[in-house]
Amino acid sequence: MYKEHFKLREPPFSLTPDTSYYFNHSGHQEALNVLLVALRTGEGFIKITGEVGTGKTLLCRKFLNALEENFASAYLPNPLLAPQELLQEVARELGLEAPDAASSPQLLQLLTTHLLQFSARGQRVVICIDEAQAMPEESLEALRLLSNLETEKSKLLQIILFGQPELNERLAQRSLRQLLQRITFSYHLQPLEREEFDAYVNHRLLIAGHQGGNLFRPQALKTIYRASHGIPRLVNILCHKALMVAYGQGGRVVDKGQVLAAVRDTAGADLVANRWGGRWSYWLLGLLGVTQVALLLFYLLRDSS
Repeated sequence: MYKEHFKLREPPFSLTPDTSYYFNHSGHQEALNVLLVALRTGEGFIKITGEVGTGKTLLCRKFLNALEENFASAYLPNPLLAPQELLQEVARELGLEAPDAASSPQLLQLLTTHLLQFSARGQRVVICIDEAQAMPEESLEALRLLSNLETEKSKLLQIILFGQPELNERLAQRSLRQLLQRITFSYHLQPLEREEFDAYVNHRLLIAGHQGGNLFRPQALKTIYRASHGIPRLVNILCHKALMVAYGQGGRVVDKGQVLAAVRDTAGADLVANRWGGRWSYWLLGLLGVTQVALLLFYLLRDSS
């Protein structure tokens, strides 16, 4: 509704994982480097974790789009699959015709045959699973068995798990220890750094058609960063809502007051914790230190008397 008002071609802060808006900040670049290095090794599982809203799905799609022609890929956005459904989806994603009534052993045999054909043609296969923390344990075990497919010299496929930090807790279970041991590379995505944040906002505005000039005042940007904690999804939500408020008020530039209105309307955005959390923690640590010194002096004086 505010596109014409701010002279934009499209909404710049949509929550859909549109790779045309991909911003290569340090966390995503390091994660991509890990993925590329892991692909060169040609073996093992790869794990990418990150808090909600840090851009795991966008990173996954960017990675898949960047694969060279000698790679065949399967992308599974829905992790809530039984083992047989999982194998069916992998087969379909790789372009294989698998009968709906095929059993898990039959599907495994079908995949083995075609993976060997991929390998003979010099193609490598990558499977990317999003929201992997939600996968049933039986399906995670099916993935491990699928990763056993190999020739004498190399694995027939690589599996990349994208998930929230809860994925680490799942894999730490004793029943999944064999899968955990096969993860050879991992990376945890971090929120945007403060020095990257302004560039991120400006990048999205530029892609959306903004012609220049500061659409957000410095104090507005500072408030958005504090309230979002640098999490890209929260940044997008707050920027979008602040633009809506500014449009409703007839403003041409977003100010701090409009951002505060957006913060009050957004679950997960928290100015107080970000502003005072560090100070209170240092104050409490200092208080504990003073208390310990006072107790030590008390006991020394009591013993000397």
